[in-house]
Amino acid sequence: MPEPVPTPGQVVVEVRHSSLNAAELFFAGRSTPGTVLGFDAAGVVVETAADGTGPTVGSRVVSFASGGGWAERRAVNAIDLAVVPDSVDLAEAATLPVAAGTALRALWQAGPIAGRRVLVTGASGGVGSFAVQLAAIGGAHVIASVGSAESGKGLAELGADEVVFGPENVSEPVDVVIDMVGGRQLVTAYGLLTPGGSLQSVGWASGEAAVLEPGSTLGRPAPTFITSVYNGSGLTDRPAQLKALLDLVAAGRLKPKISWRGRWDRIAEAAEALADRRLQGKAVLDVKGT
Repeated sequence: MPEPVPTPGQVVVEVRHSSLNAAELFFAGRSTPGTVLGFDAAGVVVETAADGTGPTVGSRVVSFASGGGWAERRAVNAIDLAVVPDSVDLAEAATLPVAAGTALRALWQAGPIAGRRVLVTGASGGVGSFAVQLAAIGGAHVIASVGSAESGKGLAELGADEVVFGPENVSEPVDVVIDMVGGRQLVTAYGLLTPGGSLQSVGWASGEAAVLEPGSTLGRPAPTFITSVYNGSGLTDRPAQLKALLDLVAAGRLKPKISWRGRWDRIAEAAEALADRRLQGKAVLDVKGT
């Protein structure tokens, strides 16, 4: 591929690490040959923005963009990156923009969570494991829903107060649902919500339709919401989100869960593990030569 040509508000980053997301697999099958995919990338600034915005050359940064993360260099908007503290490993930083950023936005949209019951479905995955931790940091009672005992390992250490096998095994109502699964699990989780509760729809890993029974949305004392996490105003506040997440990692309060890591020429292995749902956390690609 040719060298990236930045616009005046972009910096060029020498990529050291990128992390894999389910959306990239979706777009991979729908993109023309030669498309450079990759949302997340962490590395070092090698060219500053012409308009004077953004960090200086040599700064360690983590970045988000709609493509270009699976390359040795990427041009990225200065407003879509953050400087990584020296105490934070760049490989861990690379896991944050999509997965942790999505979890953070979902919880921000749900409102104050201290003392509330928060159910996270698909809790062993990249977004789910961050949602468990962030909800616990926010003072919630966290219920992690997983598909197997193997998937549930380590979630209590991340902050889950309960680990259950599917939302049908949750015994009491919940105030907030962070849903990664969709389908029947979304319907079951919706039925668990307290009046005025919030279901944040993040993913649809099941591939199933979610069919609500007639009348199931009626008769509650106050509205209960299903909201897409991708439509909120938080999408435009990426620098604040990245800084908040990096500060938590630097303080040792947020721990990126990396379950696969390897050179970027092993991307097929990582993609297969993600597609087969064998990852409990994130996959990180190390750029060749680093």
